[in-house]
Formats: sequence, structure tokens, C-alpha cells
Amino acid sequence: MKRAILAALGFATSFAMPAVAEEDIKVGLLLPFSGVYASLGNEIETGFNLGLQQFGSESDVTFEIAREDTEVKPPVALGKAKKLILQDKVDVMVGIVSSGVLGAVRDMVHGAGVPLIVANAGNDEATGASCSPFITRMSFSNGQINRPMGTWMAEQGVKKVFTLAPDYAAGRQMIDAFTETFTAAGGEIVGQEFTPFQKTQDFGPYLAQAKASGADAVYVFYAGGEAISFIKQYDSFGLKADLPLYGSGFLTSPLYVNAQGEAAKGVITALHYAPTIDSEANAAFVAAFTEETGRAPSEFAVQGYDAARALIEATKTGANDRAGLANALRQVSFEGPRGQLAIDPATNNIIQPIYVYETVSGEGGLTQKVLAQLPAEADPTNGCEMAPVSN
Repeated sequence: MKRAILAALGFATSFAMPAVAEEDIKVGLLLPFSGVYASLGNEIETGFNLGLQQFGSESDVTFEIAREDTEVKPPVALGKAKKLILQDKVDVMVGIVSSGVLGAVRDMVHGAGVPLIVANAGNDEATGASCSPFITRMSFSNGQINRPMGTWMAEQGVKKVFTLAPDYAAGRQMIDAFTETFTAAGGEIVGQEFTPFQKTQDFGPYLAQAKASGADAVYVFYAGGEAISFIKQYDSFGLKADLPLYGSGFLTSPLYVNAQGEAAKGVITALHYAPTIDSEANAAFVAAFTEETGRAPSEFAVQGYDAARALIEATKTGANDRAGLANALRQVSFEGPRGQLAIDPATNNIIQPIYVYETVSGEGGLTQKVLAQLPAEADPTNGCEMAPVSN
């Protein structure tokens, strides 16, 4: 019987491991299971395991999982990647939440010729100037999420915007992408601030600037704890009534929107996934994930789920070694919970629709009302020169 062996290699186990069959593929799951992004790592792993359960029977191979904790620390992640590649001899790796971690392991992955399926990190350079034929992204790029929103907001009649984001690569890339399309569509950025990353507890001075700027709306990127704090403070300042809040969907992620509570209501954001997307594929995923966890899935869960699906689709081509899997992953295309997905062979970045949604009250608490589905577009190559992989 086809099966997924979920064995945490390198950790103590209380049961005997079955022998590894010739058709087994070793997968290195490289995620943060401790530290600030532990909840994201756990969510991606849950989605990945669910994907193996849902689609594993479609492939003739079995999967053996080696699980390692990056701790969200680039030097630690590099050491763990070396262990997976050199000691565990994995055929493929899946994971990476932080763009800093992705940058740290990039050269190791590329030099060793081990395919890596990125299940979160959105740094534009990873599928741009630092692209590799061995790195395939099944999550998003920072620019991809925000470019369509600039055009859409201008089309809704928003003329002047004040932007805010944390001062690090993702914050700047997301705001730059929004600004590019919003101004191209005739909009005006009347103010822009980048707040100290993970150090800003009081957003009051920045919110005062936004209120005094003459903007029609505010557009932001924040995630995790910063998103929770920002949403609550924006609401407490009483700005939403006169100064609507927009942003990338990480601002009101289903993973933590309930922690924001009523303050999140009415916020409009754009992302590659919302659990309320109306499709058979998404309904099946939401039902399976909810049965497994007792709650709706987030964008992080679907990234893990689709990463597993992409790996299985690659093995269905007959690929069972590193070079073969790398080539097969670049040709993956399927309809998943997010909609029709494909990999752009020019960059190895995912091509996917983007959804605009408003956070509203639902029967079981806060939920996402999809307002628009924006077209799927390939990222610009951004300096990527993709060399073929030779067996």
C-alpha cells in the first residue's frame, strides 16, 4: 500500500522504522518549530502532511520525512540544511519561512543540486537575481501579492494613499510593488513611512501622520504580532470611518485574525488565498483541514498542502532523483484550493490568482468576504537567468 512515512529523523522515536524501499523519496522538511515563526512552521507542516495524505495514493513512490527546526536563525538553518543534504541525503527539501533563512541556504542548495520547494519565504530576489533551477516557489513573491492591488484600488476611486510597513526587505518590496502600479494607474502616494521591524510598539505617531496627510486610504503590510498590534491601534484611534485601511492579506491572516477581534472588521486586503474561495477544490481542502484541526486553514496551511501536491505531481513523471525532481517541479501545473496554479519556468516562481477580501462577521466569528479575483500574472524575471538542470 502506498504510504507516507512521517518519521522525524534525528529525533528520538519509540517505534521501529520500516525499511526504506527503493521507490522511497527522502524529503527534508526545513521549518521553524520554535521561535517567533513557530506557528507558521506548524501550520505549513500540518498542510504538507495533509497534502501527502490526500494525494499520496496518486504516485507510485513513498515519502520518508526528515524534520529539522530552523529556529528562524539563518546560521542554524544553514547547519540543518547541510545535515539534511550531506548526512540524511535527502532527495528534496520543503519549507523555509523566513527570507533571511532562504538567503542563507540558497548557495548550499544550489551548489549541492538538491531541489527545494519554498513553502513561504516571499523575497522577490529568490526567483529574481538569486534564482536557481533547484529552487521552486509554491507560496508567493512579495511583489506578486501587492502589484494587482495598486491597480484595483485606483479603479475603485481611491486617489491618495499613505503607506506603512516594517523596515526590512519584505516591507519595502511589498510597498514598492503597490506603489508602482497605484501611481501608474493615476494614484498618488501622499506619505510613506517604514517602522523599525519588530521594535515598534506604539504606532500612534505614524497614524497621526497618516491622518494629517490628506490621504483617502492607508495601505500597509504587517504580519504576525505586529499585524495584531497595528490593527488594534488603528481601530482605537478611530481612523477606519474616515480613512479606510487596506493592505496585503497577511495583515488579517485567518491564522490570527481572531486575536485582532472586532478591530479587523472592514479591513480590505489582497492575498493568494482565503478559506472562503468558492470552489470544489477549496471546499475539499477546508473540510479536510477543519476535520484535522478544528479550525479553518490559513494561507500558510495551503502553501504546505500545495507543496506536497507539487512534489507528488513531480514524481508522477517518473522523476526520482534530485535533477529529475528539479526539472519536473518546474513543469508542475494543477488546480488547487487557490485556483489554477503553474510554475513559470523562466523564474521558478508560482503563477496564481490574487484575491481581494474584506474581513467581516460570520456565524462562527470573523471570516473573509471575497470581493474580487484578480488575474494570475507571471512575475518579471528581475535579473533571473535560469540555467537548465542536467542529469
